[in-house]
Amino acid sequence: MNTLLISPRTPDTFWSFKHALHFVSKRASLPPLGLLTVAAMLPRDWALKLVDLNVERLDDADLQWADTVMIGAMIVHRESVEEIVRRCAALGKTVIAGGPLFTTGHEAFPQIKHFVLGEAEEIMSQLVTDLRAGTLQPVYRSPR
Repeated sequence: MNTLLISPRTPDTFWSFKHALHFVSKRASLPPLGLLTVAAMLPRDWALKLVDLNVERLDDADLQWADTVMIGAMIVHRESVEEIVRRCAALGKTVIAGGPLFTTGHEAFPQIKHFVLGEAEEIMSQLVTDLRAGTLQPVYRSPR
């Protein structure tokens, strides 16, 4: 299974530290820890690729390669997520979305058919089982 994990672009806000990054020779202020945690829970026989839009572009070749696209996003990422989802839909990709943006308002994204709401650590084994079986559920919600 080719799984593409996408960290959306953070807009130029106080929290992006865009104007301070050059002083410390960095391209982004925060690594996509949520997606890295999810990647660590995926089966070892899956091919994974992480694209952090804060440091690189999302190429069409990346999307074409993927069987499944996973997006982890905070509320500030809404605009970037909308662009990612539009591109995925144009290629008929299965998108699984998680993070605070979706936990607090997944209903605002009708074009996304699968969500992880709450803590992924508590439901990833079931999601992987369902993905392998071709029986993905619309919503996976952690009990906490």
